[in-house]
Amino acid sequence: MVRPASARPVVPAVTLSSSSVYPLGVAAAFETAARLGYDGVEVMVLADPSTQEPGPLLDLVQRWGIPVRSIHAPTLLVSQRVWGTADPWPKVDKSIELAQGVGADTVVLHPPFRWQREYAAEFVDGVALREDDTGIALAVENMFPWRARNTHMQAYLPHWDPVTQAYDHVTLDLSHTATAGSDALAMQWALGDRLHHVHLADGSGSMKDEHLVPGRGGQPCGLFLERLAESGFGGVVAVEVSTRRATMDQRELDLAEALAFARLHLDLPVPAGP
Repeated sequence: MVRPASARPVVPAVTLSSSSVYPLGVAAAFETAARLGYDGVEVMVLADPSTQEPGPLLDLVQRWGIPVRSIHAPTLLVSQRVWGTADPWPKVDKSIELAQGVGADTVVLHPPFRWQREYAAEFVDGVALREDDTGIALAVENMFPWRARNTHMQAYLPHWDPVTQAYDHVTLDLSHTATAGSDALAMQWALGDRLHHVHLADGSGSMKDEHLVPGRGGQPCGLFLERLAESGFGGVVAVEVSTRRATMDQRELDLAEALAFARLHLDLPVPAGP
């Protein structure tokens, strides 16, 4: 899983997903990332207009001195109405344009929902075509089956597991591996050089997608990062944890802890926490 030095920076970046400060807005993500010493921000595109246009984001980049390293397309259930509801492809195309506008090289997107059958039938080829046309990596994220008691439902097409799909770039989310009951280390090995982007979180294996601070669940987060560093990975590890019920002080401590965890296991300098 060693990557050529010419393909990416030789040192991985640890960034903060704007979803990690929810319900605070994207401005709070930049402020927090700068204060704690993150290497950049991943912007989750939501209904907030400041997440949808390059101008407001570039203002934040200039103010706080940290870049946008990736864009998360509005392909979640909660963002289905962002940029219209009729056709999913314009959401992807606008996300690519946003990434280009802010200088990011990666768009993270979820696979289609099973009711988006036409979109799903075109998805693998459509992703590859857009990557070839734009030079932006469309890193498709691993998801999980929806579960209710003893029932599992295939909610995503072609599948929630990207390992067997013909994607050139994949995002591996360690909260989603917990919810799916997947072997994160086996997925890491199987993906090889296709592992382009990481969402760092943890989970206990419950039916809920928990997005715990790494080290507080059952996922092998530390070993995963150590193997990532050993492989020569030079991409982005985006901290994507849930702090929505935390106090301001606890959110600060949680996000500082997540950053320290990531840098420690990636063998990077660990900044002083708050």
